[in-house]
Amino acid sequence: MNVPQNLLYTENHEWIRVDGDIATIGITDFAQGELGDVVFVELPEAGDKFSKGEAVATIEAVKTVADVFLPVNGVIEAVNEALDDNSELINQDAYGDGWILKIKFGDSSELDGCMNAESYTSTIS
Repeated sequence: MNVPQNLLYTENHEWIRVDGDIATIGITDFAQGELGDVVFVELPEAGDKFSKGEAVATIEAVKTVADVFLPVNGVIEAVNEALDDNSELINQDAYGDGWILKIKFGDSSELDGCMNAESYTSTIS
């Protein structure tokens, strides 16, 4: 199971890469495997404000539909527009080209509830 050490993880199987006050968010390799082939991703708009815990995107797969939840309050900085035409990037490269969005956040303590790679690995093993 691919669980990069340099990321944070949520109980809902999102990963977070923090760079200053910008968090890049996607779903884990485990989550994309559980979903199966991704066929569509509904993304928010840049500039939209969201609250921690709120559903911010929807991933439609052949087997099911899943929401992506935010681990922080903030404003959407960017969305991965490549997913509009190539949603299977999530299946092919969950931690790279399959990222979903970037959000600007203000309070890094909101990430305190996130797991490190070791803790996340123990929840999916």
